[in-house]
Amino acid sequence: MKLYAAQLDFRPIAHEFGIPERFTEQLHHEAATAVDRFADQRRDDRAIPFVTIEPAGSMDLDQAVHLERNGDGYRVRYAIADVAAFVQPGSELEAETFRRGQTYYLPDEPTRLHPAELSENRASLLPNVDRPAVVWDIVLDTEGSPVHTTVSRALVRSVARLDYDGVHADYQAGTMHPSIALLPEVGRLRQQSALRRHAVNLRLPAQRVEATSDGLWQLVLEPRHEVNDWNSEISLLTGMVAGKMMVEAGVGLLRTLPPGSEADQASFVEAAGALGYTVGDSIGEFLLSVDASEPRGMAVMKEAQKLLRGAGYLWFDGEVPEENQRIHAGIGGAYAHVTAPLRRLVDRFATEICLAIAAAQPGGTVPYRPEINLVAPQVPDCVTSRSEQLVKTMNKTSSLNNQVANACLSLTEAVVLAPWLNQNFRAAVLHTKPSGQSDVFTPEPPIIAKCHGAPPVGATTLITLTEADPVSRNVRFSWPAD
Repeated sequence: MKLYAAQLDFRPIAHEFGIPERFTEQLHHEAATAVDRFADQRRDDRAIPFVTIEPAGSMDLDQAVHLERNGDGYRVRYAIADVAAFVQPGSELEAETFRRGQTYYLPDEPTRLHPAELSENRASLLPNVDRPAVVWDIVLDTEGSPVHTTVSRALVRSVARLDYDGVHADYQAGTMHPSIALLPEVGRLRQQSALRRHAVNLRLPAQRVEATSDGLWQLVLEPRHEVNDWNSEISLLTGMVAGKMMVEAGVGLLRTLPPGSEADQASFVEAAGALGYTVGDSIGEFLLSVDASEPRGMAVMKEAQKLLRGAGYLWFDGEVPEENQRIHAGIGGAYAHVTAPLRRLVDRFATEICLAIAAAQPGGTVPYRPEINLVAPQVPDCVTSRSEQLVKTMNKTSSLNNQVANACLSLTEAVVLAPWLNQNFRAAVLHTKPSGQSDVFTPEPPIIAKCHGAPPVGATTLITLTEADPVSRNVRFSWPAD
């Protein structure tokens, strides 16, 4: 769905939030001349026909996947770009990645974590070229649950760069690439596993701003195909295995998220009801049933985001935190970021921890059982010595990234709605507050906004656009409609 073209400039947002826009020539040179520090430690996995699945046109390819049957179960091999191979500890390039923390995806020009010489070339898992990678080899049982895993450095060669629309079309035609022919089967099994843990798994369609051929900008809702969700399950599986390894080994760097409060859950149920849904006993099961590709489904998924507030990063070494401190409510257990090192700083370091854990185990294999007695690993000093700074950097830049993304969307919404000031829109009422304010959802364009006035929760009513200010990036409606 494409809504309302408009002229937009996102550079003021980059300046407002202090987002760096360029790398120095020295950093470009360092990235262009860096060599694989672990070349002599790699297994040759180039015979495995890995493929990447990313949005069309992507060049920063973090992950490549290959799926096959393993007896009655499955074997998942997941190759992750080995960025650590090119970033020397203590170098200027490492220092710059700590300043940035992650990639900021502004619509006109993303600010990347690494120079293009790495992120879009030498470290990216581009097709038909040899690339250093960290390969996760995860064996699943018939229900899609992990049995054991190994993780090690390897040399890989992706055979195809696929995109979501193309994979979706292949799935419908029954012609999926052989390397991912089992993706629907494994993905569905993993989704059912998430339900058993009562995890809150959001499946938001990408709401983004893109340039048109005539130099304008428009708000775009990308359809979220089932293959998006199935592919995400492979990444989530890897992060869960990594988190489990860390907890059992007594050292790690987890992504944490406390569960939503009872008040938050009640508020979500109310908002879902306002949109015409019946949640039932399990919010996680309900969310899996929602079609997030249409405006109403998108609105309920956005409301569910409020159940997942307070995310952070947790470092531990020796004493394992209590479960309520280390859990990720969106996953249903321990979880670590290890699958996007081109885009997030923490993944590079968390991966080094997992490599050390696996290397310490007999045969390099980590069993996935309730009781695991792992050999204590020797985590590199370049990881442990930077752990406190890393946590601070990731917490700060994750918040900043959200602010920047929200600012870009808010600017777009304000600009595209400005010509419609004082016009009426049909909206669903999500919440009302004692102050006489409400939260409303307009399906066209699909926006959740503030409204002055308190119509009945669940009502579908006319409201009037009273503010659409590109300077403040505010959008506000009023009820009753004029």
